[in-house]
Amino acid sequence: NFANVIHGLNANHWTDQVIQRSKRMILDTLGVGLLGTSTEVCHKVTEYSKIYSSDISSTIWGHLDFRLPPLYAAFVNGVAVHSMDFDDTWHPATHPSGAVLPAVIALSEAFPQKKKISGLDLLLAFNVGIEVQGRLLRFSSEARNIPKRY
Repeated sequence: NFANVIHGLNANHWTDQVIQRSKRMILDTLGVGLLGTSTEVCHKVTEYSKIYSSDISSTIWGHLDFRLPPLYAAFVNGVAVHSMDFDDTWHPATHPSGAVLPAVIALSEAFPQKKKISGLDLLLAFNVGIEVQGRLLRFSSEARNIPKRY
């Protein structure tokens, strides 16, 4: 059932409120992530990650001259977001956008130029990631008091 619901998600399921909140979550996460690029922990992770290279690469936020394979770019950018700890949360304490957005952006950059995804595709991937995290959270014994809607 879980996989069927996630597989069946598409932009037709969105309300205007979902679209606006998603855009706000993305903007908030980008802002916190860009601020986080100045933290000591982000500097350390960025320096350590320079040992990795690949023909397929994604942007490291705040570093125009430095790119990494998508896995490592998502990690470094996720560290930047979490190092400030001001990104969105829900209870029990998780930060959905800080885990999802860096991965979605890094993967979207890795597509060949001929197969670049649209902004709508990126927004859908972001929302699917948030939905997966929310549904997994519902399976947690710590989440018994969370409302049954997202």
